[in-house]
Amino acid sequence: MATDRYVFDAYGTLFDVAGAARVAAADDAALAEIWPRLADDWRRKQLEYSWIRAITGDHADFWTVTAQALDWAAEAHGLAPSQRDRLLDLYRHLPAYPEAADAMATLRQRGAQLAIFSNGTPEMLAEAVASSRLEGFDALLSVETAGVYKPAAASYRIVTDHFGCLPGEITFVSSNGWDVYGATRFGFASVWVNRAGLPVDNLPARPGRIVTDLTGLA
Repeated sequence: MATDRYVFDAYGTLFDVAGAARVAAADDAALAEIWPRLADDWRRKQLEYSWIRAITGDHADFWTVTAQALDWAAEAHGLAPSQRDRLLDLYRHLPAYPEAADAMATLRQRGAQLAIFSNGTPEMLAEAVASSRLEGFDALLSVETAGVYKPAAASYRIVTDHFGCLPGEITFVSSNGWDVYGATRFGFASVWVNRAGLPVDNLPARPGRIVTDLTGLA
């Protein structure tokens, strides 16, 4: 059921993960043609590494995973060390999606509690929220509390422990189909922000709602 507690994934949901490569390409001609593929490869490896670490129990924090994924993408695309370093710095300051601030403001006006729950470290989340000027979150929650990445059930339990509530009293919002699956399976009321218009994954748990962007939450 819908609730007045909205918990958001961060990367890909509130913050544009392609933003670092896009900004870097704006003043680096060498990246102008490859940045979309570079961004996709970086993101794909970042997620793969998080899943592998969750399965094997070989945990490292998300900043380490993000840097290691970029190292792979940089080698694959032949980037110079200076390009790699700039991309990693830009990742600390990813832009929020254009509709995010208004969507958060609308929910706050309705009296909803808002939180972020992310694979990102507490430091990464604090920096992303500050640099994007997204305000009004009641909590910034990180999987680091449990030491295991989403979609492990132990990670989602961080949210219910924080709010002291049942899973069904949380509306969880994510643009990542695998994350929505894990959250739905855990018992959250789920919303999939399906910006790319992809099919629903063929898995046992399906999204409670599907929207095309964050304005759909209204």
